[in-house]
Formats: sequence, structure tokens, C-alpha cells
Amino acid sequence: MEQRESEVCLAAPPFPYFTECGRSVYQPGDRHPNRSNLGMFDLILVEKGRLFIGEEDRQWEVSAGGTLLLLPDRYHYAVRPCTEETSFVWIHFRALAEWGVRTDGDTAFVDREGHMNRYATAPYTIRLPQLGTLPGAPGSSGEGERLLRLQERSLSGAVWERQRLFEQLLRSLDLRGRDPSGSPAASVAERTERYIRAHYAKPLTGAALSEALHFHYNYLTRCMKRVNGLTPMEYLEECRLEQARLLLLRTESSVASVAEQVGFETAPYFSRRFSERFGVPPLKFRQRYTR
Repeated sequence: MEQRESEVCLAAPPFPYFTECGRSVYQPGDRHPNRSNLGMFDLILVEKGRLFIGEEDRQWEVSAGGTLLLLPDRYHYAVRPCTEETSFVWIHFRALAEWGVRTDGDTAFVDREGHMNRYATAPYTIRLPQLGTLPGAPGSSGEGERLLRLQERSLSGAVWERQRLFEQLLRSLDLRGRDPSGSPAASVAERTERYIRAHYAKPLTGAALSEALHFHYNYLTRCMKRVNGLTPMEYLEECRLEQARLLLLRTESSVASVAEQVGFETAPYFSRRFSERFGVPPLKFRQRYTR
């Protein structure tokens, strides 16, 4: 029943948040209920047996040790009854930021600028397999089992621990940390980001990045575009503008001095790019937030 692999991409922060969980046990002949527009994600962790579930035009057979992530705005239905005793943990959660489904392996899907304007931080893309394998021994539920035990406690006594365990589970499923293709794109992109953040104030060029990181600049660009949707030079400018924003808020340095400190060659060019990024010139930005 398995078709082309698909990934559910969720932008964060804000991170998805846990709402509720439970365990269901089906006997031979039982079916998963049909539902439409549940309004929240439904993460299923199969412990024993097999589930036969469909979502719109896709159908899956999920065996023990497998995971299935059902989407909040789709129609879910039983493909056929269980053929053996089947137990699974289900976890409902919601996502506040943008999310989408991809089949092309391209991580960068989110409106990066829109996300930064709304949440004042750059987005990280959580990549979850819609059909996957639970880390650890087949049939083990790990964090899912602990979430079930916490479900019995009062909300006030368990709310922080539930969210922590839920995020730990998402992290174990996140394909950014265990890319099944073995591609080093995420690792190369992270190295590139670290280098740029450490040297953003210096005159960086594509050739300088290539020499420092020992990869051709075109390859660095492909990796960066795939992981966060920006070329190295675009990421460099974003880093410089963000540092400039902090300097304007935290120091009394002149606009020209701030431009020089973060690596811009001229103050007029810095002011133009800052205005395009934040909607106001640097001086007006400072006046808006300081007295």
C-alpha cells in the first residue's frame, strides 16, 4: 500500500504543542474510525499488530514499530479491518506556525521573511516522515509510554513534562537529524552557518567560504538552499542585518559605525537593505524602540 514517501514539514518556533494522548487496542475485525478535519495532528505509534489506514488518496499498512502522522485537515478512514490484535499509542498535537507536506526532499518550504516578521526569529523546519519507523526496538513506544503515564496526572502537575517528552519524541523522528538518504546537506549547511556567524563582520566572498569549508561554492549553495532556502551570501546578509538590529537597540553607535561593525561596506547601502528588511530606516528603528 505504501506510495511515494512524504514528509510533513513544520516551521518552528513556536514549536508544536502536545494536547492529549491515549492507547487503543483493536481485536481482529476492528477498524480505525473514519474522521474528517480533526483539527489537530494525529501521531500513531504502533506497538503490536498492524493498522490499515487511508488519508484521502493515500493508503498505508503500519506494522509494529511503525509510525503514521495523520494531517489535521484531511479525511482519514479504515482501509480494512485488523487481521490480528493491534495496539497503538495515539498522540494529538497542534502547530501554530506554517506547515506543509513535501515529497521532493526540499526542506526549505516556509515563508522565511514572513516567519521572522511574525515570530521575531528565523524558522527551523522540523521534518517528520508521514510513514516512519519508531527509533528503538520494534514495538517500543519510549516517550509515548511515558506520556501515557503522565496523562493520569493533573495538568498543572505534568504540563511541562508532557511537552518536554513530546518534543523529545518529535526530535527522535525529525529527519533533519537522521536523513534516510545519508545526504550530508544538513551537516554542510550547519557548518556554513556556523562559519558565517563567526566571521560575518569580515569581507566574506564565495571563494573565501569555499576555501575555508573545503567545498565548492556551488555545492555550499545547494546545501544551504535545500536546508534553509537561502544562499550563503543571502544568509550572510541576514546575519549582518540581525546583528545590526541588536546593535541599534543595545548601543549608541552611529548608523555608519553599526554598518561598519557588521560588515557592510557603505552606510547608504546598509540603510537601504535595513529598510527593506525591517520596514523602516535604521535611525527610525532605533527611535521607535528607545527613549
